[in-house]
Amino acid sequence: MTSTTLDLLRKYSVPGPRYTSYPTAPYFHTGFGETDWAEALAAPAPDRELSLYAHIPFCDSLCHYCGCNMVATRDYSKVEPYLATLEREMARTAALVDPKRVVHQLHWGGGTPTYLSPDDIRRLMATMRRYFTVAPDAEISCEADPRELTREHLAALRESGFNRVSFGVQDMDPAVQQAVNRIQSADLIRQVIDWSRELGFSSINLDLIVGLPKQTVESFSRTLEQVVAWAPDRLAVFGYAHVPWLKKHQLLIRDADLPDLAARLGLQQAVNEALGAAGYVNIGLDHFARPDDELVRAQQNKTLWRNFQGYTTHKDSDILAFGASSISQTADTYMQNEKKLKRYQERVAATGFAVERGIRLTRDDQIRREAITRVMCDLELDFAAFGGEWGIAFTDYFADALTDLRPLADDGLVDLATDRISVTPTGRLFLRNIGMCFDRYLKEAASDKPRYSRTA
Repeated sequence: MTSTTLDLLRKYSVPGPRYTSYPTAPYFHTGFGETDWAEALAAPAPDRELSLYAHIPFCDSLCHYCGCNMVATRDYSKVEPYLATLEREMARTAALVDPKRVVHQLHWGGGTPTYLSPDDIRRLMATMRRYFTVAPDAEISCEADPRELTREHLAALRESGFNRVSFGVQDMDPAVQQAVNRIQSADLIRQVIDWSRELGFSSINLDLIVGLPKQTVESFSRTLEQVVAWAPDRLAVFGYAHVPWLKKHQLLIRDADLPDLAARLGLQQAVNEALGAAGYVNIGLDHFARPDDELVRAQQNKTLWRNFQGYTTHKDSDILAFGASSISQTADTYMQNEKKLKRYQERVAATGFAVERGIRLTRDDQIRREAITRVMCDLELDFAAFGGEWGIAFTDYFADALTDLRPLADDGLVDLATDRISVTPTGRLFLRNIGMCFDRYLKEAASDKPRYSRTA
């Protein structure tokens, strides 16, 4: 990491969104209710596919870094009422959605979806297929914790139609694992990967995290060496978001144990070098894939998109999300369910929905979402093409953004030409900062501005 890049990262290390949505989740509001969501579901959308998501909040134990909505419990009796609630929510939703619409993407997240027993994995997928038509070639993926995972769990996933699996690895160093309360051996990870390949999963993703307590460039380089040897199809390398004001259990992590900015930057450099040398393509924020992966092809074809599941090839999809805290979206709405498990179950029992908050997008929201997403996916933005698509004069409409981008251009993060914006190689480290230049909500925020994790 050059001293110039380090200086830039110090300069631009500010709180900012990850832009899995725009407007971002802190701007969802309780004025959006169940009637609004019912109207959004019933609205005709013949040209939009469906993407289904199920949130399974349960985990066997608490990882101290976790930012997810989860419930750590060994009491499996909590599963039965939760699955029944999911079914009721799906039934209410499906009754409003055009039955001719087809699901082309399906994902389970958590928590730990493979907390479910093999039989309950089969049950939940059968429920989803009962209420929705899933395409034969749908992309069907599941997150999995290698700990407590058996071959029978993976076999149940495959029998249910899952073709992609993502394992949480995070870091293989014993000191780091101890500090975050997530102990798992290299033999264990190798075993679950081998099982997945034997069972015929078409894509295996591994999740890593940089910025964890006790993590050093030297120790994480050993993790990277091991991960490259496992040869996953994709990798997601997230920066640890230390937000103890939102996730109280993160107070179990001592600030003194966290890598400083220089160390975090060294970790990121180690990631880019190791994965680049192994032939992986840096898609953008956090994501790496093999050169023949569909994410890479989509980026090359300018059809890549970004949503709450990260980078995706399914742009024109409505996401129907089920479970506590899950976030759904249509072309012009976002909706988030109740986060608390008990409250979620009570509300679904009463009405079939558990809408906590949401937002209906204005035309300006949609235009700015498209601009932010195109920069983060395509790494460039053509003014004439974008303006023609949306019926605007780009330089006039985004005069504020172009003004805010000029200092970033002076620092070599973007190239500002008369007809386009292009992200430079250095600018790939600053995609969140670049996106923030288009964010009207950030510009208008007052003293109660939402607290985001830092961009570096």
